[in-house]
Amino acid sequence: MTAVYEIYAVRYAHLERTARHNFVGGDEHDGPMPLDYYVWAIVGEGRTIVLDTGFDAAMARRRGREIVRPVGEGLKSIGIVPETVEQVVISHMHYDHAGNHELFARARYHLQDAEMAYCSGRCMCHPHGRAPFEADDVAAMVRKIFAGRVVFHDGDEEIAPGITLHRVGGHTPGLQIVRVATSRGWVVLGSDAAHFYANLEQGRPFPIFEDLTAYLEAHRTMRRLASSPQHIIPGHDPLVLERFPAARAGLAGVARVDLPPRA
Repeated sequence: MTAVYEIYAVRYAHLERTARHNFVGGDEHDGPMPLDYYVWAIVGEGRTIVLDTGFDAAMARRRGREIVRPVGEGLKSIGIVPETVEQVVISHMHYDHAGNHELFARARYHLQDAEMAYCSGRCMCHPHGRAPFEADDVAAMVRKIFAGRVVFHDGDEEIAPGITLHRVGGHTPGLQIVRVATSRGWVVLGSDAAHFYANLEQGRPFPIFEDLTAYLEAHRTMRRLASSPQHIIPGHDPLVLERFPAARAGLAGVARVDLPPRA
């Protein structure tokens, strides 16, 4: 490994729901299985890279979600001032990953060609296809393109020593995951390639996807890229905060996933 980074999982929102909503075909037990919403900060080697930008309070009200700590406040709690962040990776353009348009005023955004083509193409003519997207988020990204603030990728690419992007698709055509070098090995931030550990570990897909085969193959890709299954981090699982150490004593809702999981 040429570099070593810290990785922070910063929870900003929450949704109470049951298991039947989280698997194709539902779940016969249908017990509580809430979603947490995170942004991710990769810190080290003189750089800070933020993965995904979340949504704000207005979007939370519109979508029926609960903000537990605004994204900006969560990042500031670990010493990251959003206005000074210079690189942001957008895993995909769903509303819960691509909002807060003005928060990162200096950043250049990393996005897959396939994702921008999808969220501005013919699929958005269909209500079901566009439901997880927000027109304002797409328009804001177009403005960033014209301002010279978007770096497009076509497949896999290294964006810094020890940090690589990998387009896996499935959930959306341009979904990209991030592989990061850490002191415990290669950690893969899976975003919505697997919302929950259970999606990955049980081979049971989350019910929002564009290509089922690509979704399932993304799990194989994550296993190949990560140092072990314990190095794969799902995008929405409350267990992330339970399995990994807190960023610091007394700070709720922020975990260090570059550190070994709790015993």
